[in-house]
Amino acid sequence: MMSAETDRLSNGPEMRAVAAWEVVSIISSALIASWAVQALAEGNRYVLSIPIASAFALMIFSHRARGESARDLGFRLDTFPRALLLLVPVMIVASIALVIIGWLSGGLRVRLLAGKGIILTPLWGFTWGLLQQYALQGFINRRVQLFLGRGVRSVLVVACIFALLHLPNPVLTLATFAGGVLWAAVYQRAPNLYALALSHSVMTWVLISTLPASALKGLRIGYKFFG
Repeated sequence: MMSAETDRLSNGPEMRAVAAWEVVSIISSALIASWAVQALAEGNRYVLSIPIASAFALMIFSHRARGESARDLGFRLDTFPRALLLLVPVMIVASIALVIIGWLSGGLRVRLLAGKGIILTPLWGFTWGLLQQYALQGFINRRVQLFLGRGVRSVLVVACIFALLHLPNPVLTLATFAGGVLWAAVYQRAPNLYALALSHSVMTWVLISTLPASALKGLRIGYKFFG
């Protein structure tokens, strides 16, 4: 759902061009981090944070310039039940499919959490999912809608962008495209980043608990995929 301010801004071709440039800039920052920085400064997390911090700074500046509130972006509770209602049926079907695939491929395994992991692992998964969904939906999805509108085209573009950022890992690329379609479509109907983050973290856990480790390649992407 777009705010009134965003709707007004989207009428001008100049603003649509700026939106396209913003999307390209965020994608470029992510690709630079996962490919160039990982290759040139392997193991140095401080260097890796530079393009990521720059991307978040650009997004925050853009939100302020366009008058977008946290509520507009999806940091809200009123749409949480509807978003969850849209997400859960698809998550159940996808989870059953992954369990079957894992059982047939021998990758199915139970991951038990103990000690501090019972709290820290789900908390980290939710936090990481929230950051990704904010960038993907709260920024990229909203900007793509400015020049493609709501609907199938913008949903597919958002999903393709998410998949692109997980290359060259074939399983993650396919999984993130499928997840990207679901999350982008739900966001456009019920913008709620908390529900999307919860879905993201749960489906990540299901994925790593069902598919063989050899297929997931340690969830590595970019330059690290070859390491």
